[in-house]
Amino acid sequence: MLGILARTMVRAGMVKPSGLVKPVSVTRIAGRYLAHQEGLPKLPVPPLQQTCERYLTALTPIVDPEELNHTRQLLEEFQKPGGVGDRLQKGLEQRAKKMENWLSDWWLQTAYLDYRMPVVIHSSPGVVLPRTEFSDRQGQMSETLPVEYLGGKSLCMNQYYQVLSSCRIPGTKRDNVVNYALDKRPPTHITVVHNFQFFVLDVYNSDGTPLTVDQIYIQLEKIWNSSLQSNKEPIGILTSNHRNSWGKAYNNLIKDKTNKESVRAIQKSIFTVCLDAPMPRASDDMYRTRAGVQMLHGGGSRWNSGNRWFDKTLQFIIGEDGTCGLIYEHAPAEGPPIVSLIDHVVEYMKSSEMVRTPMVPLRMPQKLRFNITPEIKKDIEEAKQNMNIMVHDLDMKVSVFSHFGKDFPKSQKMSPDAFIQVALQLAYYRIYKHCCPTYESASLRMFRLGRTDTIRSTSIDSAKFVKAMDDPARHNTEKVALLDKAVKAHRAYTDMAIRGQAIDRHLLGLKLQAIEDLAALPEIFMDTSYAVAMHFNLSTSQVPAKTDCVMCFGPVVPDGYGVCYNPMDAHINFAVSAFNSCQDTNATRLAQALEDAMLDMKTLLEQTPKAKL
Repeated sequence: MLGILARTMVRAGMVKPSGLVKPVSVTRIAGRYLAHQEGLPKLPVPPLQQTCERYLTALTPIVDPEELNHTRQLLEEFQKPGGVGDRLQKGLEQRAKKMENWLSDWWLQTAYLDYRMPVVIHSSPGVVLPRTEFSDRQGQMSETLPVEYLGGKSLCMNQYYQVLSSCRIPGTKRDNVVNYALDKRPPTHITVVHNFQFFVLDVYNSDGTPLTVDQIYIQLEKIWNSSLQSNKEPIGILTSNHRNSWGKAYNNLIKDKTNKESVRAIQKSIFTVCLDAPMPRASDDMYRTRAGVQMLHGGGSRWNSGNRWFDKTLQFIIGEDGTCGLIYEHAPAEGPPIVSLIDHVVEYMKSSEMVRTPMVPLRMPQKLRFNITPEIKKDIEEAKQNMNIMVHDLDMKVSVFSHFGKDFPKSQKMSPDAFIQVALQLAYYRIYKHCCPTYESASLRMFRLGRTDTIRSTSIDSAKFVKAMDDPARHNTEKVALLDKAVKAHRAYTDMAIRGQAIDRHLLGLKLQAIEDLAALPEIFMDTSYAVAMHFNLSTSQVPAKTDCVMCFGPVVPDGYGVCYNPMDAHINFAVSAFNSCQDTNATRLAQALEDAMLDMKTLLEQTPKAKL
């Protein structure tokens, strides 16, 4: 285990002087990076009338006609020339002129830093990597970024520079994120946690050269051997609590000088490596699900939930039993940059280049000390209890759909993502007999400092298809035409969203502009339709990777589902989550309904002769 981890870290360029974490001369990178960033267009503010029309269209399949009529009247009033909407729109347009990105600061605050629920399950995604077979413990441990393109357009690379050496800092009312990579002397250490004990591991020599694989292995072994006691207080579990409680406990914790220095060392580290104890054994078909929950929450206070610092942007998790993956704190970045990093790591793992180490004795990695007062002990106990409640409430199913991958939709000239999303609509409709608000994240990285907008997958066309699919009175040719239309509608909404013309962030901007102007909140935001539209029973994300991995996250509403998927050529990895506390939701049932829907759609397409054009 240790040997693989050591090789991963060196080969991945994580501890190699690369553009990601180089401790010397960041200016060359900065120059090239800034030139690229400045060449990117700014995020547009969509026209007000366009957003109002598209909002009504998006509401049509999810609210009843009476509600829709009421909303139509409110929107007509809202967008009158010289009216409330017009004033807020002008305010937004002014903001867009002055700022690099009118949305990014607001989004960071409202979506993440103001959000007070625990980051565990509710915000931070986990990633399950392919299982590694470790024959022994030794197995457990062992440049500038190229600009990415989408459809020929270069993408914003800013998020990559936010992932390493960064950390979320709790507050009693609002958090913030600190990025130490921007310091004059960027960090040169990672933190390693084993049996709830944290260590600082310097990964660079004093002359700026990185440690080699076998040097890192030696250091990891020292850490392992000096942290075998498993009765230590799990200080890291504090980071899993409700943000206000943790903010209060944090202020109390860092009153002590030793504690403050230890916390700062974790926050400043390039990333954290969690060497996990083995989890309870699971059958082969349950293994992925068990690995998914281990990445998301660690399994509870009895297992590995205290072997984390959940505020750390990037934590690699290596289980003694071969379970590998990571968890990341969502505020600084979305999934794609994280997955690119994973692909980079896995690719480098394939090369077995070894560098012989000069026999220079390395000093013992520093163990981080914590003085646990009775009050801190009480905070730890509270965090443990809350974590265990969350662990018992999470209903998770990670599965591999092995019948086909993105190859089949492509053979039908359909977007694989749109095909999967329409199948999800069908699966949900079959269980609940109605359509629900659905969120799929769309990247805005075509724009400077772009984050995400929402693809609303429930469309008028998807609703027509799912209602027709199981209707025996409808002919297959008609069903195929409706399926084709639903897939095309999803593709069109996706294109609109990545071009900055979707509705959700614009509506949020108008709402926040009203709050900033200290004006009364417009009626459209106090309308029942708005509450329904923002209650995403399906929160979904496609996170494609070259690596055969899958990302998982929790639902965003108590009676909802979280669905993440990675479409490979010949299979698709799915992670479905729900809450046990909701009687109406069941992750395994939705996962099964999704599999059935995909197969039924394939059968429909294969059995129906193509209409002559």
